[in-house]
Parts: sequence; C-alpha cells; structure tokens
Amino acid sequence: MDKRLLSSNSSELLSYSKEELLQSIKLSEGRTIISEVIGEESLFRDVSNAEVAAAFGADILLLNLFDLNQPKFKNIKAGSAGEIVESIKKLTGRPLGINLEPVSRDNAQSDNFIELSSGRKATLNNIEKAVKAGFNMITFTGNPSVGVSNQAIIEAVKMADQNFGDQIIITAGKMHMAGIDEEYLAAKYIDSLISAGTDIILLPAAGTVPGIDVNSLKEIIKLIHNRGKLALTAIGTSQESSEPETIREIALMSKMAGADIQHIGDAAYGGIAIPENILSLSKTIRGKRHSYRRMALSINR
Repeated sequence: MDKRLLSSNSSELLSYSKEELLQSIKLSEGRTIISEVIGEESLFRDVSNAEVAAAFGADILLLNLFDLNQPKFKNIKAGSAGEIVESIKKLTGRPLGINLEPVSRDNAQSDNFIELSSGRKATLNNIEKAVKAGFNMITFTGNPSVGVSNQAIIEAVKMADQNFGDQIIITAGKMHMAGIDEEYLAAKYIDSLISAGTDIILLPAAGTVPGIDVNSLKEIIKLIHNRGKLALTAIGTSQESSEPETIREIALMSKMAGADIQHIGDAAYGGIAIPENILSLSKTIRGKRHSYRRMALSINR
C-alpha cells in the first residue's frame, strides 16, 4: 500500500509491514514525528507518557530505557514485553520503536560510564526479544555517559540486519557523543552504517550540538538520500524542554536540510518532552491542519 503516514489512520499504521511503513514515511515528505518517551516515570498520575505523546501529535513512539528482561511502563498494565507493547499500541494506535544500546566490552567494564542493565543492551538475544514483542523499529544509539562507540553501533546493525532485517526497521546513529568523543557525522561513518544495513540514519538536528548547521546537515542528508535511505534528525540535548520558539527554529532548519523524520526527546519533565513542544514541532513541519487531524483522529479508525 502506497499511502502517506501523514494520511494514515491507526489501523493502517499498525498493519503496515516494514517496507510499507518506510514508504509511508518517505511519501510524507518530511512531515513525520517520532517522540521518545520513558516508562519509568510519568507526567501524570493515571496516564502513560506514550498516551500523552500520541495525544499531542506524535506519529511514532520511541521507548527509551525500556528493559526487555524486566519490562515495565508506568500506567500501562504489567505484563511481558509483548503484552506491554500490545497495550501501548491499543491505547495509542501508534507504531513503536525501542532504543537498544551497543556498548563494547571495554566500555561496559569502565568506571567512566554508566553500567547498563542487560535488557537494554544491543545483543542478538534482545534484538530477537524486541522483534517478538512487536516493536516496529529498533534504534541503535546511546544515552549520555553510556559509552556507545561508532564501531559498536555498526556491529549491532549488522547483527540485526543479518537476522531480522526483513522484519523490523533498523535506525542507527548518534544524537550526541554518548560519552565518547569521536566523529559520528563523517561521510565514511554514515556510509558504513548504510552498508551494514541501516534503514534510517539518526543525526543531531541543526542547532542541537555545536557546529551542526543547516548546510552541514544538508550535505549529510544528501548522502543518505543518494543511498536510498531515510534521515532522522533528533532533538536529544534536553532542548525538548526549551521555549516553543526554539523548537520551531530547529524544526525548520531540519526540514530545510531534508529530514524525513523529526525526533523529539524525553528529557523535559517526567520522561517526556514538554507536550506543547511536541505540538509546536508538529505545527511547524506540517501546519495546524495535519496536526489537529492527527490529534483528533480516533484510534478506533
């Protein structure tokens, strides 16, 4: 089915295969929003962060810090990873992604980095669990001070692509250093990610990390598009808690650079972006018409 994600209802979004979902994003021409949320806490006492993000216009929800071995998501009924994923999809009508973090053995044992729980690591076992749980996307990236290296991300992508590449969207890259000072925007590295099997390349949005402006981002995205892949620009530097004017400026710069998907992080209050900033991002890249439609569209359609 060749239909824009922008125009798709919940039953369509949840029925799309990997290739159909990728095509629907491409056809939306830069008007897709992915909101990162944490389930260990919640903005409200009786509503999950996933529901809040969806209500304010997110098209895809990305679960951060979700432990596949000890799955839980506040204000979602307790159960297995698959049961939690099913519940979130039922309540929000949105496809789901999960962050898995590729940490090398050396960095995992270093005192300089935060030690990850086993269920958050990018292992073959966890990738299989994510696929079986019903996630639509795996994102290989790193949270601050975790110690995720470029090479570790490449190896994780290869592992996922070789074993489950036909079943799940593979997103990879860095939105910040993640504790390791290395060049993560070089053309050679981007090319290596694509060759390894990445479907969507994750990049920091212009204005979020030092030195990244529209022109530099545009060149990287041109390389990605020339290889037939999609580009995701991320607001992952706590600027999701900035004023709406900042979000609008970042969103416009990312759109001018050619981003296919725009991401907004979870580092405001309670494990989610300021809800108004999700809406500000939405209105900036697709206007009030499509923003209000997404917010109002019943999950039962």
